[in-house]
Amino acid sequence: MEKDFSLLEKSIGYTFKDKKLLKKALTHTSYAYENKMESNEKLEFLGDSILEFLSSKYIYNNYPKLKEGEMTKVRAAVVCEESLHKIAERHNFSDFLFVGKSEQMHQGNRKIAIMADSVEAVIAAIYFDSGLENAEKFIIENLKIEIENASKNVGMKDYKTVLQEKLQVNGNVNIEYDIIDEKGPDHDKTFTAEVKVNGRKLADGSGRTKKQAEMNAANKALQKINKI
Repeated sequence: MEKDFSLLEKSIGYTFKDKKLLKKALTHTSYAYENKMESNEKLEFLGDSILEFLSSKYIYNNYPKLKEGEMTKVRAAVVCEESLHKIAERHNFSDFLFVGKSEQMHQGNRKIAIMADSVEAVIAAIYFDSGLENAEKFIIENLKIEIENASKNVGMKDYKTVLQEKLQVNGNVNIEYDIIDEKGPDHDKTFTAEVKVNGRKLADGSGRTKKQAEMNAANKALQKINKI
């Protein structure tokens, strides 16, 4: 089964000289096993290292005020399954993934782990096709906003933990965080989170990420409690 990769290539901003490399990067083990061919596992292995190196380089060069431990936290926040899955969703990787019949029955092409792994494999495929520069371009174009957001959050005190400790001092309580609003385009969203204790609203807060919004809601709740 052949697929037309032109839409995917247009979306990611890179055209492969060797289309077989791209196909391999999008071939899950389940499909490879059924069709006696090589899967994307080895590409994924290399892509993981390339991603970590190039994102580290970008953070080092663009965020000189961050300490070593803070740079590690920023990298961990963006080089993760959730971020990679977002990239795969953004570029509709699920339409181009080759998965076996068993995975097709369970929408394997839309599974978070499979989609995230394929992004790492594509990074390695770009590297083999034309070198580190284009791999770096793909990585930074897709992660620079997440890196920026993570750099803003890295020094943030963990207000959620502080709030939990304060509220549970006299026994267990049920603390819930809900995203109640989101505004703006995908690349520039603002989220609003609400924190409730035993079903009662304590406070809400906004931020550029869901985590930041929840942190700000917890911080406001703490301020309110401290005034009581």
